[in-house]
Amino acid sequence: MFSVRRRGAARLAVATVVSGLVATGAIAIAGPAMADEGQQGTGGATATLGELTVFDTVKIAGKGEVNAGLFEMQVKPGGTLQTYCIDLYTGAKNGQEYKEVGWDQSSLHNNEDAGKIRWILQNSYPQVNDLGELAKKVGAKNLTEKTAAAATQAAIWHFSDDVEAMPVDEDAQALTKYLEEKAVNLEEPKASLSLSPSSVAGKSGERLGPVTVNTNAASAAVSLTPGAPEGVKLVDKDGKVVTDVANGGQVYFDIPAGAADGSAELTVQADTTVPIGRAFVSTKVKSQTLILAGTSKSTVNAKASASWAKKGAIPALSAQTNCAKGGLDITASNEGDEDFAFELKGVKHTIAAGESKTVTVPLAEDEAYDFTITGPNGFEKTFKGVLDCKTATPGPLPSETPSTQPSPSTTAPATTTGGSTTNGGTTGGGDLAETGSSNATPMIAGIALALVALGGGAVFLLRKKKTAGQ
Repeated sequence: MFSVRRRGAARLAVATVVSGLVATGAIAIAGPAMADEGQQGTGGATATLGELTVFDTVKIAGKGEVNAGLFEMQVKPGGTLQTYCIDLYTGAKNGQEYKEVGWDQSSLHNNEDAGKIRWILQNSYPQVNDLGELAKKVGAKNLTEKTAAAATQAAIWHFSDDVEAMPVDEDAQALTKYLEEKAVNLEEPKASLSLSPSSVAGKSGERLGPVTVNTNAASAAVSLTPGAPEGVKLVDKDGKVVTDVANGGQVYFDIPAGAADGSAELTVQADTTVPIGRAFVSTKVKSQTLILAGTSKSTVNAKASASWAKKGAIPALSAQTNCAKGGLDITASNEGDEDFAFELKGVKHTIAAGESKTVTVPLAEDEAYDFTITGPNGFEKTFKGVLDCKTATPGPLPSETPSTQPSPSTTAPATTTGGSTTNGGTTGGGDLAETGSSNATPMIAGIALALVALGGGAVFLLRKKKTAGQ
């Protein structure tokens, strides 16, 4: 679902741009620059956040009433997801890109009750869609899709945000109480698709890798990303060309002898169902963290890169969020015969030939980053993302509610928030999310017009006084 409060100025993302981080050593890597890794890891589902589609009213103790339920997300390039919120006080920005991640890369990384949230997802709507039977089990008279979704979200918030949340519908209250009382810790679900490692290196004439494919799909298609140098192939350990793999399959980059120093990238794609309970975090801006509740068959992707050279330093770089340390882990290895050195946020690092080192770059919560590590002859690796490892600190309800509908005429994303209302009007901090605007909007507009009129009158009087004085 959505949040009931937008973050204050102290929570705004602060862009950290470290461009042109010079890497020294004899790096002669030609060819296309490596694709952005981002902080989200090496693969899985990527989806765009849509609207809150199935919801009802939930009361947050001491705060007010909000709409609570299921968001719909569109998977790129195909598929649909349904998600609940696990970050109550952060606004959800419609139209933003989200990425599937493990719990260790989200606000669940230090939550002892994360497994109970997965149990709730497995034992309530929409995974359990026989609402008559569900109502009977929890002692309710009647449950609808809307009230069941609201009840489920309220129970999730109990464990994700440590709040007292309860639906206003009495039958839904019975479901929330049942879910909170019966929940037990389940194991974290595995990724729909991941690659390990996501970057390899070596000398021309060798097979670079292996890159291991982990997926819950029956099989996954493997291909070279367009732009790879001529003669490069994807093969198995025996040198046979690979076009598809099963879970646990290994892929190598076969670099022909005498090939010019360069780089290449492989893409793995599969059609599968993303496991219920996988976390989704925004990739570009701070937006509410979500957790998967329902899914169609979706297309998931992952990428890995390779670099090679005849001599000198031959680096391989990858990155992953480290929520436990509050930063970004950048892993650098060197398969060459000379040292590979680079500077990151004012700190110099040297990777000796044949060695590997992981550097944790400290970041503030909600901090956006954009790191580019470069070297001679076109070597370049960029890492972009937002550190999102904590649920937002509770605060007062907002005084206004931005639109929940993305606007095609503006580039700024819409933010879904909420407050407390009654049928007769506003009783607390603002309107419910679906209103699309605040009841205060006409008042604000009226005040603005009055100020303009007063300003114009003041200018007129000043001019008249000046003329009289002359």
